[in-house]
Amino acid sequence: MSNLELPPPPWQRTVPKRSRPVKAPLNRDEIVDAGLRLVVEEGVDAVSMRRIAAVFDTGASSLYAHVANKEELLQLMYDRVCGLIELPTPDPARWTEQIKDIARQGHAVLMRHNDLARTALATVPSGPNSLRITEVMLAVMLGAGVAPRVAAWALDRLFLYITADAYEMSLQNKMLTAEGIEELSGQLADYFTNLPAEHFPYLRANAGVIIAGDSTDRFEFGLDLIVDGIARSLDKEPGGA
Repeated sequence: MSNLELPPPPWQRTVPKRSRPVKAPLNRDEIVDAGLRLVVEEGVDAVSMRRIAAVFDTGASSLYAHVANKEELLQLMYDRVCGLIELPTPDPARWTEQIKDIARQGHAVLMRHNDLARTALATVPSGPNSLRITEVMLAVMLGAGVAPRVAAWALDRLFLYITADAYEMSLQNKMLTAEGIEELSGQLADYFTNLPAEHFPYLRANAGVIIAGDSTDRFEFGLDLIVDGIARSLDKEPGGA
């Protein structure tokens, strides 16, 4: 009798069997992770609440308990990658090296995430990780004696340079292979060399240097210009900046 299976009595509520396991509740970190994977694979334009929800086999409404909209999600994603940057303990004796190292790390992190840099171009990143970067970079420069206005404005220009360069490179990488970039450079050199000499003497004469250098060379060149400009402000009289 112990193995006898009987139908449930009419007063006992029958719980329907689930066709699949109960879903684990979502959290913000998982949503951000899914968004970053989508950006790396397809780019910012592919990110939508519907696409992210599909990753978790749920509806977009399930995401709104954790993220207000796509714009907030993109900001969270950007701040997440900012957290990948290793920040130094400020050392006044090495301030230019420290600023350049943070800038290089930021550029490299953005380059690993397709065109995510685009999300920072029209907004002021204010997540905890981006604020931490700003705080440390200010500490580095102010500790070295850079005037507050110079430090603040220089950071604004430096962040713009990093994000704009990374975004431009992401667009170029989508359109051209390394071989394609090299071929385009050769075509531009030929084009400049054959421009009418009476109207474009300098473009003709300097075609080689105009197209010389790869993306790393040019990023380093721009970074040197910005940091060297900050350093020159230290030679000015107090209050002259």
